[in-house]
Amino acid sequence: MQRRELFSSLFSSKEKREPQQQFIRPPYFKDESSFHNMCQECDGKCSTVCEENIIRIHKDKTPYLDLSSNGCTFCDACAKECPFEVLTLEEKKDINAIFEIDMLKCLSWNTTMCFSCKNPCLSHAIEFLGMFRPSIKFDLCTGCGFCVGVCPTQAIHYTKL
Repeated sequence: MQRRELFSSLFSSKEKREPQQQFIRPPYFKDESSFHNMCQECDGKCSTVCEENIIRIHKDKTPYLDLSSNGCTFCDACAKECPFEVLTLEEKKDINAIFEIDMLKCLSWNTTMCFSCKNPCLSHAIEFLGMFRPSIKFDLCTGCGFCVGVCPTQAIHYTKL
C-alpha cells in the first residue's frame, strides 16, 4: 500500500463513522441509561429551574450541561424538580468531566498575568506557580465549570470522564 492509498483509506473511514455525543450530565444521576428510559416522558423541567441556565435538553429529550458561559453551583434545584427521579439528591456527586488548560492558549502560560479562571473556582482547584503557569488540581476539582466561560482565550476545555 502506498502512502497516498493509506491516507485515502484513513480519511474515507472517518467520514463514514457516526460522531458519538459525549454529554456531561447534571451531577445527580445514578445510571446513564435512566436518561434514555425516563426522560422521554418529561418536558425538561430540570432545565427550567436551573439557576445558572446551563442545563440544555438534547433532541433525544435528555438533559446535558452546557458549561460554555456559566457553571454549576450544585444548588439541587434540578434534582428536586425531576418528576421521574432520574436526578436525585441521594446521587449527588462531582460532575463527570475532566478539565484541562491548553498551555498554548492560556495567557498566564504565556507570561501575561491573568487570574480569570482562578477567581470563580468554587473549590480552589486552580493553582498558580507564582503568578503564572496555572494547573488544575484534579483532587479538588468538582467539575463545576465556572472556569470555562470566563477564560478570555478559551484555554480551558473539558471532556467526559
